[in-house]
Amino acid sequence: AERLADAAAGLREDAGVVDLPERLSLFGLTRLPAGHLAVLRAIAAHRDVHLFLLHPSPALWERVADTVRPGAPIVRRSEDHTATLAANRLLASWGQDAREMQLVLVAADDDDGVVDHHHPAQHPAATLLGRIQADVRADAPAPGPPLPGDQDRRAALDPHDPSLQVHACHGRARQVEVLRDALLHLLQDDESLEPRDVIVMCPDIETFAPLIHATFGAGEVLEEDDDDEDQGASPAGLRSPDLRVRLADRSLRQTNPVLGVIADVIELAQRRVTASQVLDLADREPVRRRFGFDDDDLARIEEWVARSGIRWGLDAAHRAPYRLDALGAGTWSAGMDRILLGVAMTEEDHRLFGDALPLDDVESGAIDLAGRLAELVARLTATLDALGEPMTIDAWAATIARAARALTATAPPEAWQQAELQRLLDDVVDEAAVGGAPATLTLSLPEVRALLAGRLQGRPTRANFRTGHLTVCTLMPMRSVPHRVVCLLGLDDDVFPRKSPRDGDDLMLDDQHVGERDARSEDRQLLLDALMAATDRLIVTYTGNDERTNAVRPPAVPIGELLDVVDATVRSDEAAPRDQVVIRHPLQPFDPRNFTAGALRADGAWSFDRVTLDGARALAGERVPPAPFLSGPLPDTSQLLVEVDHLVRFVQRPARAFLRLRLGITVGDFSDELDDALPVALDHLEQWGIGQRLLEARLAGVGIEDAIRAERARGTLPPGELAAAVIDPIRPVVERIAAGAASVLGDGGSPASVDVRVALGDGRALSGTVAGLHGDVLSTVGYSRVSPRHRLATWVRWLGLTAARPERPFMAVTLGRARYGAPRDADVTIARLPPAPGDAAARRAFALAHLADLLDLFARGMREPLPLACLASAAYAQAAPRGVDAAVKAAQKEWVSEWNRDREDKDPEHRLVLGDVVPFAHLLDQPPRADEHGEGWEATEPTRFGRYARRLWAGLLACEEVEDR
Repeated sequence: AERLADAAAGLREDAGVVDLPERLSLFGLTRLPAGHLAVLRAIAAHRDVHLFLLHPSPALWERVADTVRPGAPIVRRSEDHTATLAANRLLASWGQDAREMQLVLVAADDDDGVVDHHHPAQHPAATLLGRIQADVRADAPAPGPPLPGDQDRRAALDPHDPSLQVHACHGRARQVEVLRDALLHLLQDDESLEPRDVIVMCPDIETFAPLIHATFGAGEVLEEDDDDEDQGASPAGLRSPDLRVRLADRSLRQTNPVLGVIADVIELAQRRVTASQVLDLADREPVRRRFGFDDDDLARIEEWVARSGIRWGLDAAHRAPYRLDALGAGTWSAGMDRILLGVAMTEEDHRLFGDALPLDDVESGAIDLAGRLAELVARLTATLDALGEPMTIDAWAATIARAARALTATAPPEAWQQAELQRLLDDVVDEAAVGGAPATLTLSLPEVRALLAGRLQGRPTRANFRTGHLTVCTLMPMRSVPHRVVCLLGLDDDVFPRKSPRDGDDLMLDDQHVGERDARSEDRQLLLDALMAATDRLIVTYTGNDERTNAVRPPAVPIGELLDVVDATVRSDEAAPRDQVVIRHPLQPFDPRNFTAGALRADGAWSFDRVTLDGARALAGERVPPAPFLSGPLPDTSQLLVEVDHLVRFVQRPARAFLRLRLGITVGDFSDELDDALPVALDHLEQWGIGQRLLEARLAGVGIEDAIRAERARGTLPPGELAAAVIDPIRPVVERIAAGAASVLGDGGSPASVDVRVALGDGRALSGTVAGLHGDVLSTVGYSRVSPRHRLATWVRWLGLTAARPERPFMAVTLGRARYGAPRDADVTIARLPPAPGDAAARRAFALAHLADLLDLFARGMREPLPLACLASAAYAQAAPRGVDAAVKAAQKEWVSEWNRDREDKDPEHRLVLGDVVPFAHLLDQPPRADEHGEGWEATEPTRFGRYARRLWAGLLACEEVEDR
């Protein structure tokens, strides 16, 4: 009674007419006993408010009233003989709720005049929509198509009648775009129409809210609690009518960030607590404020989480429901041990503290951040542990309130968020009270989650109709206020009407009573109310084609019934009436049909978007071949100082170096998403990372077993015994490479680094640091297969060392797994560069000459992408002594991808600069240019590719010795 009194007190503020049954259904009353009706009447009389029952058809009201005797209630639906009274198809199919509420009222009516039935205002039936509404009010069946030989009594459909529009689109996003353009047309064609005269209703506001934000993003999209009146821009920068949008009926977890955090925490209590879930929680504004996280902090935390191997689970005990309580690797507890241990220790020498390996990335400036992250994880762990125990309602409320205080904080202007949470919890406790005493029944977490779910979902709010905004709200009771334009968004077959699964434990299903709630019949009633609320236009959108397969999808069943009524109400000489009402839109907003007059709209083009207009023009314009990546070489930058690392990048990947060093762009497939699953089978890159770390540990003098224990503690290996399947094939390879390195390098101790600065005679200089020196031996030892890229990198560094320190007879060794093409019994490949010939002066001259060639190639490669690819050019240069045909065949093998292996033709940088994946013949199409002759160039090569390949590789192939063991 108190709730009903509050509702009655607010009636004058909301509207002058109140839909009594829908208002009652809002409070969960499925029937209307005489006692409740008496309370309502008393409230109405006390508040001096008259209550009306909205009914779509006076004729049907009178027919039902004449059929049912007052005071003799129809209780069971099986006894309801009024279900067949409706003659109009829409009333019969959509009006069950209104009819049953009349039955309940008639059964308890005492004719005191407080409750009356109220009928919508009469509108002229000059349009299709008006005719359909008139038939509903009169409960008259549509004429229908005539029988052969009979006269067609249907009215002719005006081809320019836009009163009823049904738009079939490809998916939800296109529905919102189409609706925007439809509204812009209405506002443009009718100067008297304003956005406040339009209401948009959809079954699921939360699904469409992000799409509305994106589509109307150029304008202003206001939430229901926003009070600012900022002007919104028109879509796509057009000077079209203002479309400011106000979203109503949003869920509490969307409008109240604190409630959103609490909802996430309750859901986490029943989930695995993955790395991404906790990071998403940390990114929530109340949590960020509570722990002082900014964007840089969250980026650093995400990097720590990825490197520490955190996957899911708070600790090993938290994995007990999954029977993994014996496995602690990859949990938040193990990861936080690594992060906090990294504050005091480094990963050097693979030292373990207990079973934890320090995370070698926590510098002194990040100690405070590590502490705040540890506090968040500790508080979250305590909260989730507390939520896992059954409790009484008041204990649940206290626990949730403590969780909010522990995990969230708000600024003073947002203090209402915490207060709203407390009010919600207090209401739950009060409703559960028995005789004023707290309820003693204990509830489990799933039960509490279900109890709070309804309170956190979208709810009817005081919608600010006619405030100047375009109102978007949920299709629910009290929303069908008469508007000139009513839009129904998202009436897809799979979501409308709402599904109502039958619960086998529901005894009411075997004995259904009149007035009991049914989601599907309620949705149909809401659709009927929306139809009758439209005074000028009714616009409906639905998914008519699958956005992926383009398969035709039917409309929702009620919309199909409406189209059947259209065919039965009017006639058309051009096509079926429904074909004039239904507009099928193309998949893409830049489809030329959107901008072709008469294609989708009789009197003009459809779309207002100038951005997609440019796309349509490009799509419909004359096709021209794509322009080359560059029309010609860029100006010379006269780069006099070249870094060693830049030169190494260039010889390894010439096209990528041009994009990065000259244009400042990076191409490739990059993903920063965390992996929440425990590793079971590792890909080749992950296996290489494990092998490389084990090899580095062995070269540093760490025993193989200690290195494997450290790798297990790192969290990158599969859990438990599954790690053996990864480690067993890697271990012997690492040992063989380490043994080969020991035989070549001996016990040279830790490698040293040498600064290199070499001045060439033409003013250019090479500068940088060369690492990996064991005495006079430059070593490059890795777990990778020895490839041309490794050999070229060693070649550049060896030349720089020799030119900078000619007095020392440097030699170089590149050692790794056996190269492709090596004998099957070979495990290791060793590529050696002996000391340069001659004395110190001769060695310097030798190195400077080859460096001059490389720097000349580098200067050319910084002006344009060269016809040069490392692996293909290596194969070409090595096979060149056997003839051009043999060289081309060998290079083509390295360039063209196979079904199970991508090669250089699919490198992202090559696809960008060449336009796409091209055959190897494309690289051979270019003849040498005028400046690619003379000293340093192989005159016998007929192509630019051949000349650049020979010049890049000639010096290295003349000096290098390669051995497979």
